[in-house]
Amino acid sequence: MKQLWNLSHIRPETRIVLEGDTIPAMFWNAVAQRGPKVWLRQKDLGIWRNWTWQRTGEAVREIAGGLLALGFAPRDTASILSNTVVEWVLADLAVLSCGGVANGIYPTDAPAQVQYLCEDSGTSILFVEDDEQLDKALEVRERLPRLRKIVVFDMEGLRDLHDPDVIALDELRRLGRDYNAAHPDAVAQHAAAVRPEDLAILVYTSGTTGKPKGAMHSHAGLAYTVRGYNTLVARDENDECMCFLPLCHIAERLGGEYFSLYTGNRLNFVENPETVPENVREISPTVFAAVPRVWEKFYSAVTIALKEASRLQQAAYGWSIGVGTRIADQVLAGQPVGPALKAQYALANGLALANVRKMIGIDRARFLVTGAAPISPELVKWYLALGVPMLEVWGMTETCGASTGIPAALMRPGSIGPAASYNEVRIDAATGEIQVKGPNVFLGYLNQPEKTRETFTADGWLRTGDVGAVDADGFFRITDRMKDIIITAGGKNVTPSEFENELKFSPYITDAVVIGDQRPYLTAIVMIDQENVEKYAQDHDVPFSSYGSLTRAPEVHALIQSEIDRVNRKFARVEQVKRFYLLDTQLSAEDEELTPTMKLKRKLVQAKYALQIEAMYVSV
Repeated sequence: MKQLWNLSHIRPETRIVLEGDTIPAMFWNAVAQRGPKVWLRQKDLGIWRNWTWQRTGEAVREIAGGLLALGFAPRDTASILSNTVVEWVLADLAVLSCGGVANGIYPTDAPAQVQYLCEDSGTSILFVEDDEQLDKALEVRERLPRLRKIVVFDMEGLRDLHDPDVIALDELRRLGRDYNAAHPDAVAQHAAAVRPEDLAILVYTSGTTGKPKGAMHSHAGLAYTVRGYNTLVARDENDECMCFLPLCHIAERLGGEYFSLYTGNRLNFVENPETVPENVREISPTVFAAVPRVWEKFYSAVTIALKEASRLQQAAYGWSIGVGTRIADQVLAGQPVGPALKAQYALANGLALANVRKMIGIDRARFLVTGAAPISPELVKWYLALGVPMLEVWGMTETCGASTGIPAALMRPGSIGPAASYNEVRIDAATGEIQVKGPNVFLGYLNQPEKTRETFTADGWLRTGDVGAVDADGFFRITDRMKDIIITAGGKNVTPSEFENELKFSPYITDAVVIGDQRPYLTAIVMIDQENVEKYAQDHDVPFSSYGSLTRAPEVHALIQSEIDRVNRKFARVEQVKRFYLLDTQLSAEDEELTPTMKLKRKLVQAKYALQIEAMYVSV
């Protein structure tokens, strides 16, 4: 049974569990030490296939040999254009083992974006997942003179393709086997020649305010940071984790691939982004890291399921979550939980809480990790009431991921925790900006020395762009992005993220952008949760024929208004949203309004929907 009043089992790990000061050194040490143990798992034709460390090593050695046979040299760049699959990891580790630079490209990027990223990074080898991604590469390859070869992971539908510049991954591996037979020590020698200070990976920012910038990370920074992660959210070889966020994003690259490489935990790849809820229940991870949108979706699913439950089931859940909430309150206050409340929790766990955890797929989870975007404190508290602590971490691409983190023994929803032991964090006295310094901080932006200089203070601290505060115990809190703070026409400073996070706690709202800079009052652009709002419409006989007609239905407007009214009650009058506009187009990661991690781009949304925004400020 989950004992949420005793979190002593979640301890930081300070010892070095795997030697190596570069990613290739770590990887090949892991292969030697863990050979027959399972590292990666991926579903193929309905069956989970295991990749042991030894099998992974063989594949990486063959791919690396194939790259060397093609003339790939140290400091050359290879890019990977693919969804999150095992082959992504194999290609990444092979490139790094050759002494090359590995760059990821979002699978949702358009051909023009693929061209820019390959051009800017100097890509000579491009790995693509399938025919869909290959089409993008072929469309722009004539404008990429440095691109020598395109390697395809999955050749289904391409059997009749005959192109001298395109090669299947299986063929590259065969080429590598031949090369390695003739040069048996070549891959090992290249891997050993990699120096800690060498450039290892490029991680491009989302480019919400201009062209994407390639953040450069060295092997030393990566190795240092993954060791540091174990002092925040320790794992070991017995842990079962999931890999489903984009691997070209810093969160999954560091927190998924490289961290599991270091700790040895098993890494399970989901079938596709749409099957995450089913795969979570199937895998039942022991440690689960995700972005707030995933946690919001799980909460929404439980909320909607309860509406269809019997009155007895609703009553059982209501009483049980009430018990969990009372214990969560005491745990968060640092107070002991008495025997009577513990006995009630045992009943609540058997009555409802254990079933809810199993429904989500977190029944084996020791703890959850959330990051990459702000999360509602109430949502963190809800998961704790269920019996699973949720630890919030904060960082950015430029800091190699997490720079602060909440300790399990001192959870404080709404805070991002103290500075991680491996870096320094401060608040700039003049601007309130959170700034970071440490070996985990990136080398700079590729080909953009001016942007790099702008990103650092005169005394070498990284400007994060986040505004925050720190309490007497050293716990930091994000108040907003510097560029997002709203100053109303009345001179009131408003941090829109607080209201937006409360709105996203609603099962009917996916995201929102609060507007009001130099305006008389606040308004909001709202993106509804299609699945849950459609279910609401069906249950309440609301007619609709499309996503657009759903957003225009008066009943749906009333539903969203009720959610906004609920949040408004938590804020002062000047901080309340007076009007809103529902986005009438169903957005996906391919749309320019969304980042690859499915967050609305504030500036772009404000520019694109300027007419709708102006209409909310017209007197009626």
